[in-house]
Amino acid sequence: MVTPFDSERALDLDAAQRLASHLVDHGSDALVISGTTGESPTTNDKEKADLLRVVLEAVGDRATIVAGVGSFDTAHTVSAARAAEAIGAHGLLVVTPYYNKPPQDGIRQHFTAVADATGLDVMLYDVPARTAMKIATETLLQLAEHPRIVAVKDAKGDLAATTKVLANTDLAIYSGADELNLPLLAMGAVGMVSVVGHVAGDDYRAMVEAVDVGDLARAREIDRRLVPAVEAIMTRTQGAIMAKAALKLTGVLEHATMRLPLVDATPEQVDWLTTDLKTAGLLR
Repeated sequence: MVTPFDSERALDLDAAQRLASHLVDHGSDALVISGTTGESPTTNDKEKADLLRVVLEAVGDRATIVAGVGSFDTAHTVSAARAAEAIGAHGLLVVTPYYNKPPQDGIRQHFTAVADATGLDVMLYDVPARTAMKIATETLLQLAEHPRIVAVKDAKGDLAATTKVLANTDLAIYSGADELNLPLLAMGAVGMVSVVGHVAGDDYRAMVEAVDVGDLARAREIDRRLVPAVEAIMTRTQGAIMAKAALKLTGVLEHATMRLPLVDATPEQVDWLTTDLKTAGLLR
């Protein structure tokens, strides 16, 4: 979930509650709070706590609320995980430590320390395009033995590696790259942690349900119709920028305000987005 800010770039908790309710009403059975799309690098610990608290208040009785707590510092990640558990989060999303490029044993120890720190289930986030480091398949096989490491947000784009993980573990795989949602679902992923889902949640829920009943023709139809939306949100500029612009276009958010170093969508980008969302059937 994106993190709404007002026109002065302050956290807008009322808008966050309205957005959370909208997303749950339109296909999402879980929300990730303070992930990368939530601009977590530019929100402080208090803001993250406040955001988690109000989203739980708004929809915690009808959706699974997952707190993004990962960072490049294991001690801080453990502290954030414990804080999220104390507030009432239902699970944790933990990204691979970024920038400092730890070896695989350091990655393994990092995730294990976080999983040991609380009683919450953990979803690992494998996104080497952002972190500069893959979670190696062998590392995932080892981590899968931890009773609280139960899922992976897979944004690696290595379908062969994902197949090996599916074949050798009980980890639940979630697509973390909207352009690969259908291929990953067809392989055995159980859902997606989506950016485009801010405006296509009902469609993505229908896609998951179609795959579950073996109706691949229906799933392909949905996937292909949404191609313009995926391109508009995920390739024109940074995804959170366009997701907020799309939510403003569809009347869900009043402001599409970003915090630096991210910047608001330009008028030209909004024009492209408007055309592409209409083509995908997501905007009248």
